[in-house]
Amino acid sequence: MTATAANTQTAAPRHDWTLDEINALFALPFNDLLFQAQQVHRAHFDANAVQISTLLSIKTGACPEDCKYCPQSGHYNTQLEKEKLLEVEKVVEQAKAAKAAGASRFCMGAAWRSPRDKDLVLVEEMVRQVKALGLETCMTLGMVDSDQASRLATAGLDYYNHNLDTSPDYYGEIITTRTFSDRLDTLATVREAGMKVCSGGILGMGEEAQDRSALLQQLAKLSPHPESVPINMLVKVPGTPLEDVEDLDPIEFIRAIAVARIMMPQSHVRLSAGREQMSESTQSLAFLAGANSIFYGDKLLTTGNPQADLDRALFAKLGLHPERRETCEDDAIHAQRLAQQAEQHARAERVAELAVDASV
Repeated sequence: MTATAANTQTAAPRHDWTLDEINALFALPFNDLLFQAQQVHRAHFDANAVQISTLLSIKTGACPEDCKYCPQSGHYNTQLEKEKLLEVEKVVEQAKAAKAAGASRFCMGAAWRSPRDKDLVLVEEMVRQVKALGLETCMTLGMVDSDQASRLATAGLDYYNHNLDTSPDYYGEIITTRTFSDRLDTLATVREAGMKVCSGGILGMGEEAQDRSALLQQLAKLSPHPESVPINMLVKVPGTPLEDVEDLDPIEFIRAIAVARIMMPQSHVRLSAGREQMSESTQSLAFLAGANSIFYGDKLLTTGNPQADLDRALFAKLGLHPERRETCEDDAIHAQRLAQQAEQHARAERVAELAVDASV
């Protein structure tokens, strides 16, 4: 291991990454980059555990935002059937099914610019009832103010998702109805309310390599880092302005996963949208690069996702297993338990090495 890799593996999380440093990581030989990402990953996580989330659209379509990638935008004709806010009972039914299928976190998304008060009352009840099932809860509802964030936190919401999507410089090419600063403000509001942050971006929207570096730089500037970092591959939906954009090379996507893992060592890096279009080999490389979270189920809001049976088969091939965590477990206790497991694993490896030496 190089000195740089060793330092990165053991160093505390940083918030001052420069673009030159990030570009240098992206420029590493592929094997060296993945090796460094693996070292960082194993220092903080069970290398064969993957956190499982399920995502449900609780309100679909007719969104006033003009995000060029999104089939739910009211600005584009994507043949998407619009749906009102789901009833609480239907959401809880879906959450029960997700838990039975192995999910530890239930994520709920609504196509809003910002939730209305009468809708937030129902959303709060969804959080309470899903939380009562023993699942972690996550919501993505658009922009929220401090009062709304406080209400969600009081209801028991664990995570709030609000992606940065892309770099500050490229952002205006993708969205004009909401600014990059608006997104940062929402993330700050959520954090101040005491919730954990889920925030990442979408790759393959026609951005330059420098934009991918700048996106990760912005995510790493957040203090603390987002606990969950979804890295999405664009799903090209007919009717959206990005339906004909050139595909991103899968190796470049894997590089972004690895760099995200190195820069945000204690975050769960989620292999998110676009998995349905990825081969098993690409997904396997993503796990090797440090991805340790996925969405599990048939849909991600309105786009396809590998079916659960296919995911289980891939996990079996790779020797992966769902991350097991009590949802009420304190983060410090969880980190301590992982450290103890890593120490036990290291001792077992040393014993095995000694046994081999003795037999020679």
